Amino acid sequence: MIRTLRIINRPAIGGPILNAALLARHLPKPFETMLVGGVCESHEAEATELLAGLNWRQIESMGRSLHPLKDFASYRDLRKLIREFRPHIVHTHAAKPGALGRLAARAEGVPVVVHTFHGHVFHSYFNPLKTRIFLGIERYLATKSDALIAISPEQKIELSEAFRIAPPDKFRVIPLGLDLDRFQFDAETKRMAFRTAYGLQADDVAVVITGRLVGIKNHSLFLRALAMAKPRTGRRLVGFIVGDGDMRATIEQEARELGFVFSGVDSRNSGEDLVFTSWRTDIDTINAGADIVALTSLNEGTPVSLIEASASGCPVVSTRVGGVESVVLEGRTGYLVESREADAFADRLVRLAENPELRNQLGQAGAEHVRSKFAYQRLVSDMAALYNELLEFK
Repeated sequence: MIRTLRIINRPAIGGPILNAALLARHLPKPFETMLVGGVCESHEAEATELLAGLNWRQIESMGRSLHPLKDFASYRDLRKLIREFRPHIVHTHAAKPGALGRLAARAEGVPVVVHTFHGHVFHSYFNPLKTRIFLGIERYLATKSDALIAISPEQKIELSEAFRIAPPDKFRVIPLGLDLDRFQFDAETKRMAFRTAYGLQADDVAVVITGRLVGIKNHSLFLRALAMAKPRTGRRLVGFIVGDGDMRATIEQEARELGFVFSGVDSRNSGEDLVFTSWRTDIDTINAGADIVALTSLNEGTPVSLIEASASGCPVVSTRVGGVESVVLEGRTGYLVESREADAFADRLVRLAENPELRNQLGQAGAEHVRSKFAYQRLVSDMAALYNELLEFK
């Protein structure tokens, strides 16, 4: 058996756990995987169902935020786990596990060390000094890695050329792979269930944005664009903010200031045009009920929410950041605008709201595109091939 230790930050709903859990579940023999991660934050929903049946270990001291004492304890626990499991490969996902896991793996003499960048923190997160520190750390960690995985060609160029994390030949592009079957199953029943639950009429246009309620996701742009779009169309636009986070109160306050009537997960308001759903695991039902899916981030790797939206046949309006262009084909599966351009974003929302045939055309093209490019079977095949290649030279 080829033992693989896969390290994630925490099992919070999102791209890293989806990617890691699918690899842990579906990598073929002779690979044997142990999945390791920390604990979710209070505002996050744990992807419990994804862990069912997996060899999962939790490190209580490991969390998303920097904490020197807890981080050292996590590093020590990872080294102990490596000694017990004796992996041939340690594969880390995202920044915190990437640092602690790679250092622990090298200290314990693991033959192959691989790291996946699901995103990065090199712009729009921190001030210039802190950003330079993180760049220096990642460049050092790259020397401890046998291969670095970018999840889109755009991300590889950004990491290797713009930020000079490592030479281009150290990077491999392996796009995300997801289980997309559920987004095609029983779509009409799911659509009716969602729209009935929220009192949506046949001609109402549901605009959904999914993700953590944090600054980098730039929900302010979503609210401003939606507010600008509403008087430009004869259709009733209803926004759905799916997710939660530490900026929930700030986003709610901006919604009030923009004149939205909104409700939360435990309340309903008459005439509401904005709904905060908090975290939902039935994203297939939400996407089936949606007419447009939006993303307004300032920085992204490859956004899972847009892959899932396209798999559901939903057209997309997104900012043109990170690996989004690998998911959304401009004018063919959705529309891309530059970050912070609320008026342009609103224009695309109106264009889609006014034209159901266009929504259907772009949605069908999007479904075909992501099913061919982002299915988990391709991810598993690509990753197994990389592991075998790296082990061959050890």
